[in-house]
This record gives sequence, C-alpha cells and structure tokens, in this order.
Amino acid sequence: MNIVDRVLCGLHWFVGIGAIAGGLAAIINPVEPLGVTVEVLKNSPFSNFFIPGIILFTIIGLGNIASALMFRFKLKHQGYISIIFSWALLIWIIVQCIMLNLVNFLHIIFFIIGLLEAILSMIIIFEKRLFPVNLILKNKARKNS
Repeated sequence: MNIVDRVLCGLHWFVGIGAIAGGLAAIINPVEPLGVTVEVLKNSPFSNFFIPGIILFTIIGLGNIASALMFRFKLKHQGYISIIFSWALLIWIIVQCIMLNLVNFLHIIFFIIGLLEAILSMIIIFEKRLFPVNLILKNKARKNS
C-alpha cells in the first residue's frame, strides 16, 4: 500500500468509527445524544436525533468503514467507493451546518477531512487510470500525436 492509500484508509477508519459512535449515541438517546439538546434542531425538519443518527451510523459510519476495507482487499474500484463516501461526508457537514444554523470547530475539521478524502480518492482514480481519466488521457494523447 502506498502513502496515499494508507492516509486515505486511515481517514476512512477515523471517520467511520467516529460516525458509528456518534450515530449510535443519537439512536440510543435521540433527545440528548452526547449532551447535545434537541433545541439545536429548531431550524431542521427533525424533532429529535433519531433519523440523523441512523443516517450518520449507516451512510457516514458504515460507508467509511466499507471504504477502509476496500484497501484491505485491494479492489480495483476502491477510488470510486472512497470518493462517494468522502462526498457523503462533505454533504453531511454542509447540510448539518445549514440545519443547525451553526458552524463549529468540528464541522471545519470534518469538512477538511472530507476534502482531503476526496482529493486522495481522485489521486487513486488518476493513478489507476479509471473512468473518466482514461478517456481524458486518450483524448490528450490523440491531440498530441
């Protein structure tokens, strides 16, 4: 595994484990998970944290764990899986900030992690010359010859 794979795999494990813990806390105690009151949800369509907890647990948590496992099995399309769940994290953070009408330090940190995951995923897609990179490089080669 090269350095890009290792860093991306580590980020996926970090995000996945944290999201599973946070999502589980919200599912178990939807009224006040980890000390956060439902008062922060006043601008959102949710009355408690149950549904956001399920989304956090499954999509962000299990999705990032699945992305990390892709590196263990060295699957050809791991770049695609990684980029899907890195964008899921970015969208999750943006929607969360909008619904809570709040941006805090953790939002910024996890947004940066999501961006880093997306960039590293694109590097893997370019290194493996997967679609659409293969088409771009073919067209570039035709124009140069």
